[in-house]
Amino acid sequence: MTTTRRMFLAAAAAAPAAQAWQRSPSDRIRLGQIGCGERSRDHLMTVTQSGENAAIVAVCDVWKVNREQRAADIERAFGAAPRQTTRYQELLAMKGVDAVLIATPDMTHPRILADAVAAGKDVYVEKPFAVNFADGKMAWQAVKRTKQVVQVGTQRRSDPRFIGAAKAVQSGVIGKVTRVEMAVNFQEARWQRDLTNVKKEEVDWEAFQFGGRITGPFDPRKLRQWQLFHETTNGIAGLWMCHLIDLAPWYLQDPYPRRAMTMGGVYLWKDGRETSDVFQAMVEYNECLVTFAMSLTNAAGNRNLWYGTRGTLDIDNLRITGDGSRDAKRVVQPQAPEMIPVESHMANFLRCVRTRETPRASVDNGFQHAVAGCMAGVSLETGRGVSFDRERLELG
Repeated sequence: MTTTRRMFLAAAAAAPAAQAWQRSPSDRIRLGQIGCGERSRDHLMTVTQSGENAAIVAVCDVWKVNREQRAADIERAFGAAPRQTTRYQELLAMKGVDAVLIATPDMTHPRILADAVAAGKDVYVEKPFAVNFADGKMAWQAVKRTKQVVQVGTQRRSDPRFIGAAKAVQSGVIGKVTRVEMAVNFQEARWQRDLTNVKKEEVDWEAFQFGGRITGPFDPRKLRQWQLFHETTNGIAGLWMCHLIDLAPWYLQDPYPRRAMTMGGVYLWKDGRETSDVFQAMVEYNECLVTFAMSLTNAAGNRNLWYGTRGTLDIDNLRITGDGSRDAKRVVQPQAPEMIPVESHMANFLRCVRTRETPRASVDNGFQHAVAGCMAGVSLETGRGVSFDRERLELG
């Protein structure tokens, strides 16, 4: 069997190229940014680099510092100051906003998404799609009742390496895949953000509490280090597992897991966090067991291995080894042809806003990765295995 890097990239050739649209003020896609933290910087950059006639015209964030900083960045980028608010509902009610970009704490994604499509807005919503199953199902159903364009921020679906790997798996290059091993490891306190500049009078705490979902008095740590608390995330399942578990329904062409079991806990970072620093989930699809492990206690790096009956695909290194047998010694190192260009995830969204096509990471794809992540999160919380009823679309 001859394997070249082109097997990993060929599928990208089928990805639609960005179209050149007529440039005029009336043709501009007007965007609202909901959530002005770190991810919103990437949103701004990718909008400006998309090649589309689009601009951010309104921003929403409960914290004045982030909101005003992003507003200043947007004014420099587009030559006009955006409107500002602390309440996302006010942004959705603004005339002259065609679509919104959601980059808020994890647990808020489904409700804001549902409200946005109900308001007639197209939406780019960050991953995870949901960290609570009921919320995720609600948002998925809300989108399906509309004709709005929704792109979920699982960006590997716009990466030539992962597009090509999907083609390789689905073409049978490595045979029947029965096991997948995914891992992420780092040891640095990325969540430890500065709290000294967070002033109570500059935070709309009531808006941040999201209708009572976040309890208690003003707490700058909940605002700036929300990744540590159960009220705002289900932890590693939502924060990290969503990146890679999204590959399972895509590559295996099997939308939902059957069962999931998770273990983990706080083994090193005794800093008041509620979410785990060591985590391992086993997620069973149809005749394929996918494991996702993560530790914030070791810097071993990442792993993404797909074990088939004819060989093993190492996606991180674009390499297929062996033929699946115990005596296999062959190692095939692919050649390196020119990379096939693929429009960015944001450019794909903006183009689909114009054409009304389905983006690469559809609302269905978002719901699929949320099902797996929510199952893993519930299993960790309850200490039991969790099943999924594909007919009723309910956790068991």
